[in-house]
Amino acid sequence: MTPCIYLGSILHFPSITDSPDENFAYFERGALVTRNGKVVDVGDKASITLKYPDATVVDYTGKLIVPGFIDAHLHFPQTEMIASYGEQLLEWLENYTFPTEQKFSDKSYAERIADIFLKQLYRNGTTTAMVYSTVHKEACDALFEAATAHNMMMIAGKVCMDRHCPEPLRDTPSQAQKDSDELIQRWHGKGRNLYALTPRFAPTSSPEQMAALGELAASYPDVFIQTHLSENKNEIEWVKSLYPNHIDYLDVYDHYGMVRPRAVYGHCLHLSEREWQRFNESGAVAAFCPTSNLFLGSGLFDLETAKGHNVNLALATDVGAGTSFSMLRTMGEAYKVCQLRHTKLSSLQGLYMMTMGAAASLQLTESIGNLNKGTDADFVVLDPHFDSLTQLRLEGGTSSPQDILFALSMLGDDRAVHATYVSGKEVKNQQE
Repeated sequence: MTPCIYLGSILHFPSITDSPDENFAYFERGALVTRNGKVVDVGDKASITLKYPDATVVDYTGKLIVPGFIDAHLHFPQTEMIASYGEQLLEWLENYTFPTEQKFSDKSYAERIADIFLKQLYRNGTTTAMVYSTVHKEACDALFEAATAHNMMMIAGKVCMDRHCPEPLRDTPSQAQKDSDELIQRWHGKGRNLYALTPRFAPTSSPEQMAALGELAASYPDVFIQTHLSENKNEIEWVKSLYPNHIDYLDVYDHYGMVRPRAVYGHCLHLSEREWQRFNESGAVAAFCPTSNLFLGSGLFDLETAKGHNVNLALATDVGAGTSFSMLRTMGEAYKVCQLRHTKLSSLQGLYMMTMGAAASLQLTESIGNLNKGTDADFVVLDPHFDSLTQLRLEGGTSSPQDILFALSMLGDDRAVHATYVSGKEVKNQQE
């Protein structure tokens, strides 16, 4: 197939780094070359265009090309209940989440929402997502089928819960294990699909169910794990009452073999020193969900402490408690959370946590998170002048990539995403 060259300003992180403000690649007059869904080359326009004289050229001059965004924690069944008013975590689950998720026993309904969900991701530049389905195996199938149609990297799993939830959403330890095993066999490593074992959180899984899922985790060491941890103080007290023989909340998961690389824990707001140390030792990942944490009044993520313990980090929307599918907006809210904690988050640090940093945390840098040769051609074209206000903010044409990103994190949303490409194919453009 003839290669395609995309012209524009190009920004990415070629390697894993603790210093994204210093270790990045930026080509103001750049060119990205793709062929057969892969990145072939990246660099300065002048040298790249000479190397590929027969390539098809797509001109995005004046726009910023970055790797596709990675959203490390969100719930596709909650798409329709985003922006539901006024509860904290446990009440919000009871009043909004559980009633909505019961609809997903109907696969045709799940297929409809999966289609809307993916369109929202693409509109906002998200090309990889780590997603909670519902307890229904068919809903998980619907999500993977929708992602497969676009050759999108999807990490997802059937939610498992056998207590403290409505009867229609309840499975059993054996059913959770059986369904999860079947879904792993059907989807994990098939195309770009990856599976995540998904106990919703410790209160909704009995020790017997946790043990059954722990057995699966031991049997499939390369499968992902996703769940929630220390989001709400009442939740933490609840866990203590349900699992009184464990040191702390994280120890519950650890006891069942779920604290390891590729295990992603949403929120992590109220961790002890021991828990932070255990994250460091285990290689597990903390997902920073700022809009959700603010919306539910759960707390402020301690980014400085997480970095001080060299914890693997990724940024996440946590839709539907999260208030936007936009990773740009999420980065802006992360900056505000850090301001409230009297620490700093630069725009390059924010971009790193939703591209290369997230990919490194998930052990996927050979495929996503950067624009290195041989990676999957997932990328986003951002328009720094998408409306009159951003034009005014950035007029003069001399803004640094750091300043452009920061402005977009405060002023941008899906309108700033001019185009989104998955496996080298455009899935969203400005005309939609």
